[in-house]
Amino acid sequence: MRRTVFTEDHEAFRETIRDFIANEVVPVYESWETEGHPPRDFYRKLGALGVYGIEVPEEYGGAGESGFKYQAVIAEETARAGVTFGSSGVHTGLVLPYLLEYANEEQKRRWLPGFVSGDLMTAIAMTEPGTGSDLAGIATTARLSEDGTHYVLNGAKTFITGGVLADLVLVVCRTSPYDPENRRAGLSILCVDTTSPGYTVGRKLKKIGLRTSDTAELAFADVRVPVENLLGEEGRAFSYLTHNLVQERLAIAVSAYAASAAAVRFALQYVKDRRVFGKAVAEFQNTKFTLADCEAQVVAQQSMVDRALELYQRGELTVADAAAAKLFCTESASTVIDKCLQLHGGYGYILEYPIARLYTDNRVFRIYGGTSEVMRSIIAKSLGL
Repeated sequence: MRRTVFTEDHEAFRETIRDFIANEVVPVYESWETEGHPPRDFYRKLGALGVYGIEVPEEYGGAGESGFKYQAVIAEETARAGVTFGSSGVHTGLVLPYLLEYANEEQKRRWLPGFVSGDLMTAIAMTEPGTGSDLAGIATTARLSEDGTHYVLNGAKTFITGGVLADLVLVVCRTSPYDPENRRAGLSILCVDTTSPGYTVGRKLKKIGLRTSDTAELAFADVRVPVENLLGEEGRAFSYLTHNLVQERLAIAVSAYAASAAAVRFALQYVKDRRVFGKAVAEFQNTKFTLADCEAQVVAQQSMVDRALELYQRGELTVADAAAAKLFCTESASTVIDKCLQLHGGYGYILEYPIARLYTDNRVFRIYGGTSEVMRSIIAKSLGL
């Protein structure tokens, strides 16, 4: 289906990213999977390409573009090649909105130039061993020192994407005692230098998918964090987190759609080349009908994603809209990718085929950013239920 959501500038950027992936990522991607993340210098290459500075104002070294469409192009092109950019999506898609919205002028001048160049990689630490979607249950604490110069941070986080290589981590913590009458109160965001004494990277978690994205456990034992590293106002973190969920869920919806489109592309290539019983797999009616069903779902996902991108650009994408886009696209993607893998037969289960990576990478889309069950609850609430 013809698309109108992207401009000529977006399409020129697409060609640049496609060439970069072909030259800098695909030839070495298998080694990244073995290592568990790209080499640190790869992120500097992305910085030099301008990927990290697209939405950063010019005074901090960026291009000053608004909106999410350039990031959508990256999601589509990495999926098309069956690769990822490691933890870059968290750096630009999750952390950057917090820095742009809530960092003060001094913090922006201190952090954003390195953010843009890739010399300062970031992550955000919300999830804890006992706290997933229920962010109000966060137990990590930060106590203000008696002289008011720093916080003392204690606790643990898990499932932190980019946690192994990050230089600066936005840690969501409790800066005032837990109040059962108002569980969302008292949460703050501290920007923690990962070289700080008491800051520890624990296990590098082994996942079934997204194996080039380093995911780690983090621990904080009396970590001193200067008060100058408080992001925004103390006690306001829960509202900050809610504010960014719309973009986060839109990003996941875009990634799910891109994975679906890539799966159909990979399956088409395979069934045209693979021969059984004396003819190409593509010639069987089951193959044609299966791919027709998949393509119809991809078109539906594309329509929803493109509409959501336009609404987001205008500041009109609601929490319920984003939840609906994430729910539909991630659930539909699971069906599409599974059917496309089935058309590969036994080869679809072999990791050298990109459809296998798409299959395992895609599974987490229905979990992070809020599970499908949470999305259904949000949509139901918007219906007055």
